[in-house]
Amino acid sequence: MNNEFPAYGDRRVPLPPPRQMSHDTLNRSATPARPETGGATATATMAPAAPAPDAATSGRPAPGTGSPAEPGGHANSHAQTGTRTGTKTDAKSDAKADAKAKPRDAFFDNAKYLAIVLVAMGHSWEPLRDGSRTAAALYITVYAFHMPAFIIISGYFSRSFDMRKDRLQRLITGVAVPYILFEVAYTLFKRWADHDPGYPISLTDPWYLTWFLLALFVWRLTTPLWKIVRWPVPLALSIAVLASLSPDIGDDMDLQRVLQFLPFFVIGLSLRPEHFKLVRRKKARILAVPVFAAALVFAYWAAPRMNAAWFYHRDAAQELAAPWWSGAVMTLAMFGCSLVLVACFFAWIPGRTMWCTALGAGTLYGYLLHGFLAKGSRFWDWYDNPWMHTPWGAVLLTLIAGTVVTLLCTPPIQRTFRWAMEPKMTWAFKKDPVDMARTRT
Repeated sequence: MNNEFPAYGDRRVPLPPPRQMSHDTLNRSATPARPETGGATATATMAPAAPAPDAATSGRPAPGTGSPAEPGGHANSHAQTGTRTGTKTDAKSDAKADAKAKPRDAFFDNAKYLAIVLVAMGHSWEPLRDGSRTAAALYITVYAFHMPAFIIISGYFSRSFDMRKDRLQRLITGVAVPYILFEVAYTLFKRWADHDPGYPISLTDPWYLTWFLLALFVWRLTTPLWKIVRWPVPLALSIAVLASLSPDIGDDMDLQRVLQFLPFFVIGLSLRPEHFKLVRRKKARILAVPVFAAALVFAYWAAPRMNAAWFYHRDAAQELAAPWWSGAVMTLAMFGCSLVLVACFFAWIPGRTMWCTALGAGTLYGYLLHGFLAKGSRFWDWYDNPWMHTPWGAVLLTLIAGTVVTLLCTPPIQRTFRWAMEPKMTWAFKKDPVDMARTRT
């Protein structure tokens, strides 16, 4: 979870003469694309995408209209470029034209769906770790790469983000508003389910899963800065290392997580389509098998010896009762391990349209909604049942977690909760002067 390599300067291809047709019905394919000046170029193309099912029948948003809060959402999946026909092209018309021209890439939807299933399974294994070394090893392995994978994809689809009005509006409605709504909802749920009526509502101290929305809001706002620095990934990694040595950062805005996961977002900003092609080759798929096997063996060895809280990236080294210098060592070591495992994960993601591809558009729904069940299972002592701590109980629990989060990503759930996840909120924003002038004429 940035650069499609900035290209500044004038167009090298001469413009064709204006066509005699209205501005609103201008066909984008009739004119060559103008490179976007926000730092991302229009010359980089996506990896070949499998044709997406029709949005009306699949339950997915139309291509390019996914929520920007969705981990790896396609709302900004392609640089939206303007065209010239003697007048300035309206940004909203460009976005609609791009949405029609660019189908969703099945590879990324498949990756997001499988990643959210692993997130839910990881949460179901958490209470089993004390009594099962195998569960602890699986937990460590999955936590080493599932959120980094989400964040890299989110960064990759944030490459075209700039301070343009329509993109800022999507950032507010697709990230900030869901964060506020679910932070309040989770707090009220804890008050009720955990019998803790005094638990405070705090928008600066995210509880449980909502940290990702707050982090994504901050990361995406800083995207223009990462586009202009010469060495974005080393700089972001240096910031993460310094954060791991700084216990005084505190819990406000979950800033430790924001800073320690930052390198993965910046890597996503820096990736190009050919990088994903590289890890999806046959050799990479074959190599991923022994790498994952070695990771599981190492995790089994490390489970009783290592504090799994390192993988949460929410504390400095001193807060984990470790010497200060170990923060730098662990940050760099886990960064390298996470990148390798993310590459192995991507290597095995199918690139074709499958039964689960449409569910990739609803991963934000599955992510935020399954948290109520994950936390409720602890509040209501479901794990006190002895059968859950047997091998067959753990397998059944894993299957239940995967099934539940799958159902929460389905189109009916998306339609039910779209008002909270992807509100339009047209009433909250000023109208575009260009649209207003066109309406008058």
